[in-house]
Order: sequence, then structure tokens, then C-alpha cells
Amino acid sequence: MTDGKQEHWDAVYRVKAADSVSWYQPMPEPSLRTLDELHLPATASLIDVGGGASSLVDRLVERGWSDLTVLDIAAPALEVAKARLRGGAAQVDWVVADITVWRPERGYDVWHDRALFHFLTEPAQRLAYRRALDAGTAPGSVVIIATFAPDGPERCSGLPVRGYDAAALAAEFSPAFILERDWREEHATPGGSRQSFQWCVLHRR
Repeated sequence: MTDGKQEHWDAVYRVKAADSVSWYQPMPEPSLRTLDELHLPATASLIDVGGGASSLVDRLVERGWSDLTVLDIAAPALEVAKARLRGGAAQVDWVVADITVWRPERGYDVWHDRALFHFLTEPAQRLAYRRALDAGTAPGSVVIIATFAPDGPERCSGLPVRGYDAAALAAEFSPAFILERDWREEHATPGGSRQSFQWCVLHRR
């Protein structure tokens, strides 16, 4: 890993409980609702990039999804999720990697990213993410992505972030990916504050 990113995120998950970080969701309702509305079968392959300790993987295992990958730069975050899943953890492919240097060795039907992309404030970082996305998807693949909106926080977990509206987020992945749906979400943090998120669903041509 580079630029101290791994050390930063490892420290976050060693110091804070997974349900106390600002991005924590007791139930990943926006993600689950979107998957339901897309009528995706449980046999579809899904990767949750930046998934960390999110409970999305728990809910998908419960629903019978059988081809799941969770990627995160912080091994301690993935260990939290594994411990929570217990025996179910064996059904998941766990990948400790920095998305800006990782290259997938396979493709996925669904690429899910809630709150990773907005940490990539430099053009070179976003280009590297796009290379991973291109390698990890194929025509027909779905991208479900959420970032802070323009009126969202300017920093998160001590790091600068970049907010997007739907048009700006879609432009990052054009022309190979077509925007199909977008909406905003007001996320309530464990501390009681509100954060504006922008969600987009894109399909690869």
C-alpha cells in the first residue's frame, strides 16, 4: 500500500468500533433496495469495494447470494466482518487491497461502492480506480456507487473528500458506463449528524 493509506485505515478500525464510525449503517437499506429493484438474482457475482466492516455482506449471505467478494484496504475492518459472519465468512472472498493498485483477476456482475470513491481526490487516483473498474466489469455489468454530495462533508475520518452530483459522478465513468438512476440520501451518523450522499446506478455498455 502507498502514502500511508493502509496504516491510516488500519488505525481507524483498531481505535473505533465498527458501529461508531460516521459511515456506519445498522441496515444497508439503500444498497439492498437497489439490488431488489434491479431484480438481480442471488447467483449474480458482486464485489463490494471499500466494504470494510459493512453489514451488506451479511444481508446478502442471508439472502442466498453465493458469489460475493469484499475488498478493503484495512485488514482489521474485514476481520470484524468475518467474525460477525462466523461460518458464513467461508462463503465470501475477502481481499485486502488498495483499489488504486489492485487489478481484478475476474469480472463481476455487480460493482458496489458506498463511500470509497469520494476519498480519491487526485485525478491519478480516480484513473487507477477506473482501470480496476474496467478490468472487473464487462458489458451489462451494473455499478452501484454512492459518494458524498456537493453539500456533504469536506473531510471524513481526517481525510479530504470530493463531493459529486449525479452528472459529475456519471462523467467520471463515461462513456463506457451509462447513468440509469440517481438519487440523494440523507445519512444519519451514529453521532446524530446528517450527511448528504449522492447515489448512482450505471450500466456498462
